[in-house]
Amino acid sequence: MIFAGAGYSVCLFDVDPAQLERAKSNISSTLQRYEKDGLMRGTGTAIEQFTRVSTSTSLEECLNSTFYVQECVPENLELKTKVFSQIDNVIGDNVIVASSSSCLVASSFTEKCNHRDHMLVAHPINPPYFIPLVEMVPAPWTKPEVMATTRTLMEEIGQSPVSLKRECPGFALNRLQYACINEAWNMYQSGLLSAEDIDKVCYDGLGPRYAFIGPLETMHLNADGIVDYCKRYAEGAVDVQKKTFKPIPTLYDVPTAEKIQAEYNNTMPLDKIQNKRLWRDNRLAALAKLKKEIGKND
Repeated sequence: MIFAGAGYSVCLFDVDPAQLERAKSNISSTLQRYEKDGLMRGTGTAIEQFTRVSTSTSLEECLNSTFYVQECVPENLELKTKVFSQIDNVIGDNVIVASSSSCLVASSFTEKCNHRDHMLVAHPINPPYFIPLVEMVPAPWTKPEVMATTRTLMEEIGQSPVSLKRECPGFALNRLQYACINEAWNMYQSGLLSAEDIDKVCYDGLGPRYAFIGPLETMHLNADGIVDYCKRYAEGAVDVQKKTFKPIPTLYDVPTAEKIQAEYNNTMPLDKIQNKRLWRDNRLAALAKLKKEIGKND
């Protein structure tokens, strides 16, 4: 929908015709809902954007005359290797192929491809319609101009790309996310806070701040520049880490997870979790709309 909203013709491929029909139905209803709620991105009406989307059960037909491919199969190395090999066999020399992989590095499934220098990871964040970040990660053989072209494309369609200089397990977002989850897990295990209060520390504490500025900029603003921050607070931060942090990696163990889930069952039982996802997406949509209206740097 993001590419279609930006004016591009989009073709969806799947071997299952029923899956393609479900996808088109979902796209149509979602665009109409977003249009009604004032949340639709890009140019044109919901109907106009929908007409830019076609489907095909033929990979060769789908990729005919294309210049950019976004692979979105499950996070399975064998499957991604197979899909990239199939794509490699039908594309031209100048087609860019990006994977939506969230952890698997591109070198693990593109090494044997003839067009591997035009392949990379472009990892969107769920739900990408309202969370614009895209992590761009090159394989060792990805051409710099391919990274540059893909970044320009992401900016053009309204996403917010970041470019990693090299491959790294977990890329960037998951590394920061895991660090946060690690401490949340450790604080819960030690009985310091309830699950509800740990979450509150983020959505009523760190979250509002990080919606507009990141951790390094926070340091810069919380003192007379980041150098001053380090002079004032670095030793204290080290002291806290020595006294409270546990060695990594932190295992997210099932017994602890069962205790956390028991807390959530009071307000978010498993049979209501889809409703909570919709609630989350609606809140993210409202935040995205607000950020667009006020401007990130105003």
